[in-house]
Amino acid sequence: MKAWTPRIWTGLAAVSGLLAVAFGAFAAHGMSQPKPVEWLHTGSQYQMAHALAVFAAFALHRAGIKGMGAAAAFFLAGTVLFSGSLYAMALGAPRILGAVTPLGGLSLMIGWAVLAWRAFGWPADDQA
Repeated sequence: MKAWTPRIWTGLAAVSGLLAVAFGAFAAHGMSQPKPVEWLHTGSQYQMAHALAVFAAFALHRAGIKGMGAAAAFFLAGTVLFSGSLYAMALGAPRILGAVTPLGGLSLMIGWAVLAWRAFGWPADDQA
């Protein structure tokens, strides 16, 4: 399978950021029930942070740092599962969907773990 192009990665990260803003605005202006507002707010915060993390991880991937493509993929998958499940519940999906949310959180944590693991494995030639 051919690797995703920079255009695709950048587009997905940008769409993720756009959706984070949209759902955050919907939480602030389109919902009145406290729990759905909380879910939308939490989902949008996590989604925005990880949209930026996708940009950063993919930039590192393009710079030749191994494992950064995997980190970006975990961030995207985690966002879909974590934020997506919260958004779905806020919009009326059954609360059982909340069982998916921790899987998304786990995927986000794996993305950060991969990033840290690879960062600590970089050559130390930049130190004086």
